[in-house]
Amino acid sequence: METVFEIKHLQKSFGDNVVLKDISFNVAKGEILSIIGSSGSGKSTLLRCINLLETPDGGSISYHGEDILSPRFELARYRAKVGMVFQQFNLFNNMSVLENCMIGRMKILGASKEEARSVAMENLSKVGMEAFAGMRPGRISGGQKQRAAIARALSMSPEVLLFDEPTSALDPEMVGEVLKVMRILATTGLTMLVVTHEMSFARDVSHKVIFMDEGVIAEQAEPHKLFTSPENPRTRQFLDRFLNS
Repeated sequence: METVFEIKHLQKSFGDNVVLKDISFNVAKGEILSIIGSSGSGKSTLLRCINLLETPDGGSISYHGEDILSPRFELARYRAKVGMVFQQFNLFNNMSVLENCMIGRMKILGASKEEARSVAMENLSKVGMEAFAGMRPGRISGGQKQRAAIARALSMSPEVLLFDEPTSALDPEMVGEVLKVMRILATTGLTMLVVTHEMSFARDVSHKVIFMDEGVIAEQAEPHKLFTSPENPRTRQFLDRFLNS
């Protein structure tokens, strides 16, 4: 399978706090990769380094064989192909849901207003949000905001979507509606990297799961193997809370 990302010996510190220590893994085209672990284990920082919202201190990240840390790398083109869905939605409150989904395609991809509207409505329909297209984010629920944020990311026609704990800011009854959309997306061939506390999603939907612990990859495996017979005692300890609940 074609490799989309190759990450080697990635390191990131904030002052004296070493958050990522020698992280290495690959992501294949169309793969669903879930990244699990305790809060503070470095999961979100890893995702932010891949999207260059944070600059790694060492190591390399290649996207289709191109070094994304090279000064010559076209960051705008990369960001158009690698979308991100945030924990806190990050929607523009002064725009309607539809306008939120149109703006990136118009400003970054140079699409006409008509084309951007058509693509945005198609993606809002995919996530069940077409009826809320004219509403401002302040008038809709958290689950609806996150579905709108997913539609916004999809409206850039990305190759990869990065999800940074997309359900952690939601009330429990809203988690299911967002996970349902993500499960559908996982069947479309989109490459997805998902930082999540939703163990059932990681177990049932992923092709591969990475367990992070204190800034390192403690274990990575196919979900069946990682969830039923983890090799690392820390993985077992972490999963016990989920498996025995």
